[in-house]
Order: sequence, then C-alpha cells, then structure tokens
Amino acid sequence: MRNGRERRRTAVVVCLGLALTMVALTGCIPRAGDGGRVGLVYMDAQGFYAGVRKGMQDSVGSLGDEVQLLELNAQGDASRESTFVDTVSAAGVKALVLSPVSTTASIPAVRLAHESGVKVVCYNTCLTEEATQKYVSAWVLGDPLKFGELAGAEAAKYFKSEGIDDPHIAVLNCETVEVCIQRRLGFEKALFAELPEARIVTNQQGTTIDQAVEVADRILSAQPRVDAFYGESGGSTMGAVRAVHQRGFVGRTVVFGSDMTADLARELADHRVLKADVDISGIEVGELAARTTAQVIDGEELDNLIVPAPVRLYSTPEDAREWLSTHPDGLP
Repeated sequence: MRNGRERRRTAVVVCLGLALTMVALTGCIPRAGDGGRVGLVYMDAQGFYAGVRKGMQDSVGSLGDEVQLLELNAQGDASRESTFVDTVSAAGVKALVLSPVSTTASIPAVRLAHESGVKVVCYNTCLTEEATQKYVSAWVLGDPLKFGELAGAEAAKYFKSEGIDDPHIAVLNCETVEVCIQRRLGFEKALFAELPEARIVTNQQGTTIDQAVEVADRILSAQPRVDAFYGESGGSTMGAVRAVHQRGFVGRTVVFGSDMTADLARELADHRVLKADVDISGIEVGELAARTTAQVIDGEELDNLIVPAPVRLYSTPEDAREWLSTHPDGLP
C-alpha cells in the first residue's frame, strides 16, 4: 500500500462539462495510464462547488499516476446526473465522487455505479440513510446540525444585545436536500434555547440568489415584522441581503447566513445587514474528498463512514476581512 502511494504524483484534469455519451468520452479524453479515471459531480455551479473543484484539482495527485477527473455540473438535475453516472460507470471509472442532487432520485444511478464495482464517495449531500449504508464507501460532511446551531446561537446573541426577546425570523431554505433541513433544525434549537419567545414567521424555498431575492422581497412586503432572515445556503443568504437593501430596510432587518463567498464576506465586513455567516470550506471538502477517495480505491478500512469537514463561524468585520485576504481568488 505504501509503495502504491509513493507512485502517486501527477494527474490530468479533463473535460469540464463533459458530454454524456461514450463517443464524447473517448473523443475528448486520452487513455489514462495505470491511474485510471475518477468521476466527479457537482450539484450546481455556486461558489461552494467551485471551491470543491479547486480542492480536488489541487489534491488529485493523491489519486494516482495520470488519473483523469471526468467532471459534470449536474445543474440540480437528477436525470442529467444519472446519465453521467451511468456513462462513467460503463467507462470503468475507479471511483465516483458526488454531491447527489436528491436523496432518493439519485439512488438508482449510485446503485448502478456500486454494482459496477465503482467506489462511491459522497460529499456535502448523500442518499437516504439505508442507501448510503449500502452503496457509499465514505461521506465527507460538515455536521449540519452544528452548522445551524452556530448561526442560531449568534442570532440569539445579537437579539439579546439589541434587547429583542421575541424576534420574528423568516427562513429562506434549500430543503430539497437533507443537510439544509438539518441546518434549520440546528438553528432553531440554538435560537429557542436562548430566546424561547422567538418566532419563525415563514419558511420558503429560495436556494439561488435570483429566487431568494424575489421570495425575500415578497416576505418583506407581506409580513408586518421581519427582524431577520436565516439563509440556509449561500444563494439564499445573498438573496436576503439584496432584498433588504432593495427595500430600504437596512437598520431594520438583518441576515444570518450560510456558505461564505467573496460577496458575502464583503457584506459581513460592512456589517449593516449580514451579521454572521457559517461556512464549510469547499476547498477543504475537495481536499478531503480526494484523500478519502484515494483511501477507498486502495481498499483501506475507514474508521467511520462519515469523514468530518470543519465548520466555522464568521461573525465580525475582522473575520470577513481575514477571509478575503486568505481567499484572493474568491473561491470558498
């Protein structure tokens, strides 16, 4: 095993936006050496997944000599994801690394990959508990309950400092995936522990920025009082911030959010609307996913199915400025 790792040095990353046919696969990808191929799926193109891609690319040498990453942005489409997984499974990839679009709709494709002898590594999202246990070798995950608890505790701290014992909070969610539900449950747990009279006045889907701006604007128009938004994703957080600015509610409504980006860091540095943001670094997740994939390809027994990724709270302008200085390319 040690000798195998010593042989790992370089890798080739190819064909982002890979066409989903065998002809396209063989047409744009030269044959790999002994390293083979690894399939890599991003749920969408938002900042976190760009960070995952960088982390994987920076660490891809750990996967073997001349390993090729076959990449796809699934664009939140389970059928697109399924077609890609079917294709790369037939092409003989050694492993499949993905953040599944759906806990249920993604199961058939992942099951086929597993039955084809492909090692499956989830990151961020995964399948139902039963399917994950059956078909997945490892899951790189930042604890979503802890993630939400950090935001909820910071929200409670803020409202206590403002003398508000019964804040009215609107949630913009991404609850088509289980981790977002867990984030909200963690948020509510920490918030209500400190402020039992707090209220969640509405919980509506707003995953992307454009969708979140529209939904948040409607909420601010319809609700007589919204003291804060909790955004479960980066898109929902940025959408809430923009809606507050557009409505002229700066100083009236604040935001507690998720998933750091350069734009969110700048808003946190300004600190008038965005008061805190909790983040799991996409780059770190990509690095962990690459190392974990190398382990499962080698047949190593992992101590646990879950490979923990660090969860961090950013709550001050100084935190934001430090993030910007250490992420000059803006990738989270």
